[in-house]
Amino acid sequence: MELFTASWASLRSAVADLADDDLLQPSGCRGWLVRDLVCHLIIDAQDVLITLATPAETEPTRDAITYWEIASEPPIGDDPLDALTVRLAAAYEEPRLLKFHLDDLGSAAGRAARIADPLARVATKGQVLTVADYLDAYVVEWTLHHLDLVARLPHVPGPAPESAAASRAVLERIAGTSFPESFSDVDALLVGTGRRSPTEAEQAELDLLGLSLPFVLV
Repeated sequence: MELFTASWASLRSAVADLADDDLLQPSGCRGWLVRDLVCHLIIDAQDVLITLATPAETEPTRDAITYWEIASEPPIGDDPLDALTVRLAAAYEEPRLLKFHLDDLGSAAGRAARIADPLARVATKGQVLTVADYLDAYVVEWTLHHLDLVARLPHVPGPAPESAAASRAVLERIAGTSFPESFSDVDALLVGTGRRSPTEAEQAELDLLGLSLPFVLV
């Protein structure tokens, strides 16, 4: 739960420091500008608040690993919900309002996570998880989107090493094998989730492992 708090605070801090022009740059999410990604983070914060306020009485059906559905292709921004996110982001008009909304809801989501009972059970997406597993899953969400945020913004700090390492460990459990040791945690996440193509040298190492990529987490 501490890693959830740290990774979420780091991501929100990076957004808060963005210049207006930064928000109009492409993000690491296909078809989305950075402002569209920030709007998605607002929706994510709402989801966290809703889930933490939706107790469940039954046994957990998922954990931090099985929470994720796996797709073979990254989204390209033409999904109806993705398109709605773009329209919502544009409706803010003033960048400061978009950043304020994220800070407002994001701070509330962070506070809710800090006071939640990690052993409590919550319901989301038709599944039941413990609070601890749900928040652990969101460490991956925050880390990947932090990488999406800085994809074209090299002057903006990326996710903390602890968040990247934890997210790599989750991805390796999903993949059923470890990525090559030569891969940094960030490279493992970018290549493993299809956010960038492997180099020839990286592909050769992946072929030796028989690893078929990407693992797109949805």
